[in-house]
Amino acid sequence: MSAGIDFADIVIEGETLRLLPQRAIYWPARQTLMIADIHFGKAAAFRARGVPVPHGTTAQNLALIDALLQAHAAEHIVFLGDFLHSRAVQGTASLRTLQQWRDAHADLRLTLVRGNHDAHAGDPPAALRMDIVDEPFCIGPFACCHHPEPRPDAYVLAGHVHPVYRLAAGGDSLRLPCFLFGERGAVLPSFGAFTGGYAVTPKEGERLFVAAEDAVFEVPTR
Repeated sequence: MSAGIDFADIVIEGETLRLLPQRAIYWPARQTLMIADIHFGKAAAFRARGVPVPHGTTAQNLALIDALLQAHAAEHIVFLGDFLHSRAVQGTASLRTLQQWRDAHADLRLTLVRGNHDAHAGDPPAALRMDIVDEPFCIGPFACCHHPEPRPDAYVLAGHVHPVYRLAAGGDSLRLPCFLFGERGAVLPSFGAFTGGYAVTPKEGERLFVAAEDAVFEVPTR
């Protein structure tokens, strides 16, 4: 890792998962990155409706993935749903930028677990060379899903919720993306720029880790 960047490790089902401040999980034993809710094309969809939102979110997301690939020995990325935001992104500059990135990472394995937005947007073009599957995508002791619904035979890693946590101190407050781990499943924060968040409150027995700009740290919940 680069100097000044701190991750947090958690052991689930005997496997070490590395929680990264870039709002992703790295599984060293399988050289796999897990990314939830990247929502490529969301900003473009808003601009198409006349809403003035920033340009460049696709390039920003891809640059963040590149930084992770440089910092870790990842050979596989599992996208936990909502890869494309809507059907409007098909055939746009966002997909052309994605194709250029894919061509630069020809040896990287990509798996997309379809989410609810993917059902409406349609599958990414075949030229992106992604394995596209319905949930669950089972690998080791984990069921990689989009929806955080428990399963009897595996520990679920999911997205969909875009969890954030409100930290408060001395009259100030801050909402930060977070990872939420329960007994039989975990929810990852949204990876994508311009995706918003849903405030969560951990239940008894759950562990919550917030992702700040350069560190991940556990928040005591009791």
